[in-house]
Amino acid sequence: MTTMVQETPAVTTAMPAMAAPAATSAMTASDVRRSELAAFLRSRRERISPEQVGLPRGRRRRTPGLRREEVAQLAAVGVTWYTWLEQARAIQVSAQVLDSIARALLFDPGERAHLFALAGTADPMPDTACTGVSPPLRQILEQLDPFPACVQNARYDILAYNRTYATLMCDLDALPQEERNCLWLTFTNPDWAASVVDREEQMRGMAGKFRAAMAEHIAEPAWKCLLKRLLDASPEFRQMWARHEVVQPVAYRTKTYQQARVGLLRLDHNGLWTGPHPGARLVTFTPADEESHERLRRLHALALADA
Repeated sequence: MTTMVQETPAVTTAMPAMAAPAATSAMTASDVRRSELAAFLRSRRERISPEQVGLPRGRRRRTPGLRREEVAQLAAVGVTWYTWLEQARAIQVSAQVLDSIARALLFDPGERAHLFALAGTADPMPDTACTGVSPPLRQILEQLDPFPACVQNARYDILAYNRTYATLMCDLDALPQEERNCLWLTFTNPDWAASVVDREEQMRGMAGKFRAAMAEHIAEPAWKCLLKRLLDASPEFRQMWARHEVVQPVAYRTKTYQQARVGLLRLDHNGLWTGPHPGARLVTFTPADEESHERLRRLHALALADA
């Protein structure tokens, strides 16, 4: 059950009518900051599509991006309270609620820092890991060709990949960004599923690793939305999720794929976290035998020819 966080509005009581000095029309520093915070939240809300957070668009949507009530739902705060926040009302806001809003609106570290600065509140988690991919890391991905490689986060979102990985299991470039998630593709994409030789074992393993990882992110909107999408879309995932199996990730293992254009590939799977926090990891696939190595070269050549 989701617990709704209700903040106590600090509403200023109207004073008796008095002769006001001329300076009262000027905005105070707090007024300006609240106004900037309200405008910032509105702009960030309007840039996010419902699909990005696992919500249906519907036919009668007139608001660009998310509605206020949808943000409140994702952040588990009261709708009225969030509306007052966007209206620059003089209400007090806690670090807990700011954190929930930052996660609901998919803030990057810079946006998160700006949010807390405007609210005049210390960020309880200032070192929240960034899921961005740096230019040097992208260069590493390119240099690893013809070996398939990608960068994933703990939620299995594919943040970046090289040319060989783009064609290893399906045409990743043809998919919208919200579908570039290994867990989602394993359970819902026919081409991806057909390429995995031991699909039943991989599905159980990924569902178990996702459950284990989600224990640390159980209240985060992006994780909850992915889980809901999977439960709605895949009967196989629903069945495996109901088992409550937990699997710990391993750094190295050999996987077998049936690649549609070059045939059977036996690849050693390796994962390496790219920073001090488990925000993203470099995943590489190296050939387990010479035949797989030669087929990877052919796959890479075909990918180059298609580009």
